[in-house]
Amino acid sequence: MVNPLARIVLVAATAAAVFVTAATPALAADVLVSNKVIKLPGGRGSMTFIDDGDMFQVCDTKADGHGVAGRLIDNDYNQKLYITDGGDANCGKDGYNVGQSGSYQMQLSWNGDGYEVKSEWFNE
Repeated sequence: MVNPLARIVLVAATAAAVFVTAATPALAADVLVSNKVIKLPGGRGSMTFIDDGDMFQVCDTKADGHGVAGRLIDNDYNQKLYITDGGDANCGKDGYNVGQSGSYQMQLSWNGDGYEVKSEWFNE
């Protein structure tokens, strides 16, 4: 027969181990990942904010005869960056220091019909 106190300790230790195992990857991901990506439906393209160096990359990922255009706007709706891509093998890239004052939003549109996706507002 198992001591009731030993059983309680064993159950508590097992629960704690499961919690730590389940929580650790999620916590690490939240802390380490600060890049942002938005994607157009149908695999048409993407826009990525690369936090290390404050680079923005716009990629046309579907050879459909139309390109994609990415914009970075500030919280006063001023356009800070405009990047296009289409018709070549490389993605369009440009840098802009978003800093910690103010908020920014990425907007990506497909030049075929103007369909647009937007990121959440962010800063560093």
